[in-house]
Amino acid sequence: MLKTKIAGIGMYVPQHIVTNNDLLKYMDTSDEWIKERTGIKERRFAHRTEETTTTMGVEAAKIAIQNAGIAPQDIDFIIFATLSPDYYFPGCGVLVQRAMKMKEIGALDVRNQCSGFVYAISVGDQFIKSGMYKNILVIGSEKHSFGLDFSTRGRNISVIFGDGAGAVVLQPTTKENQGILSTHLHSDGESAEILAMYNPGTHANHWLPQKLADFNEAEIGDMFMSNSMVDKAQNFPFMDGQSVFKKAVIKLPEVVIESLNANGYKASDINMLIPHQANLRISQYVQHQLGLRDDQVYNNIQRYGNTTAASIPLALCEAWKEGKVKEGDLVCLASFGSGFTWAAALLKW
Repeated sequence: MLKTKIAGIGMYVPQHIVTNNDLLKYMDTSDEWIKERTGIKERRFAHRTEETTTTMGVEAAKIAIQNAGIAPQDIDFIIFATLSPDYYFPGCGVLVQRAMKMKEIGALDVRNQCSGFVYAISVGDQFIKSGMYKNILVIGSEKHSFGLDFSTRGRNISVIFGDGAGAVVLQPTTKENQGILSTHLHSDGESAEILAMYNPGTHANHWLPQKLADFNEAEIGDMFMSNSMVDKAQNFPFMDGQSVFKKAVIKLPEVVIESLNANGYKASDINMLIPHQANLRISQYVQHQLGLRDDQVYNNIQRYGNTTAASIPLALCEAWKEGKVKEGDLVCLASFGSGFTWAAALLKW
C-alpha cells in the first residue's frame, strides 16, 4: 500500500536574536512577565529588507531537498503555508518556484495560520497516495516582525511571535513501518474574530458588529477611515488570549487522541509529540492531559517564539537533528490556531 514519508527536512531562522529584555526599549514589559505567561525567552527577527517569508522558506527548502537526496528540479509540486506572504497576491509558492529555478510545476498556498503546515502535509499526503506526484515540497514560513505593534498597547501579541521557516520533502513509500498513517482536520468559524487581523481586508465590517460586542456602531463605521484604523490599531493582529487558550487545551488533546484511536494506538505509544509552538503553557497542559513524559514532547518556543505555520517543521527538524526522532518512531504533529482550525498528523518516521 502506497503511503507518504518525510524524505527530507530542513529549517532556517534569521541570525538576529531578540531577547525579552530587548523588547523593553519599545514597551512596558519584563523578562519575567513574558516567560511566566508564554515560556518565551527569545525569538528571531528577519532582516527588514533582505529577508522575506519566501526567502526564508527557500533556505529551509534547500536543506530539506538536499537531505532528501534530490535536486530542486526533481520537485513535482509546491505547497506553501503562511499567514505573512510577501504579497497579498500572488502567493509565495510561485516565488519559491522562481527562486529555486524549478520546472513549471504547480504551486499551492495554504492560509490556515497556525494549522497551516499540518493542513499542507494532509494535502500533500493525498497527492502522494494518489500517485499524482512523487516529490512534494511543503514549506511553513513566517515573517511576523514586519506587522506587529511594538508598543505597550500591542505587547500581549507582539512579545509572542517570531520569524523562521521549516520545510519537508514528501515522497511515496511502500515500507510497512513508515509514513503518514492519517491526518485529521477540523474548524469552527464561530470564533473567527477572536484571533484575527481585520485590516486590510474586504469584509466591509460584515462580520464584526455581531462578533465584537465591545465595538459600538460609530467605531465600526470609522474602520474605513485610514487614520481611525491606524489610531485604533486595527491594522495589527487582534487576539483574545484567554479564549484561545481555553479552546486550544480542549481541542489539541482531542485531535491527538482522535489520530491515535484511528490507528489503534494510545497516548503512551507516542515517541514524540510535536505541538504547534503557540505558548509553552498550552503545550505543558496538553502534555499533562495526555499523560506524556517530558521526553515524549518537544518544545522550542523558548528560543523562537510562536512562528505560526513554521513552528511545527522547526520543532520537528530540531528534534530530528538532536536524535529525538528516529526511524520507526511514532510521531504526532498537532496544531491549533486562528479560524479556529486544528489538526493532527500521525506518522511513522
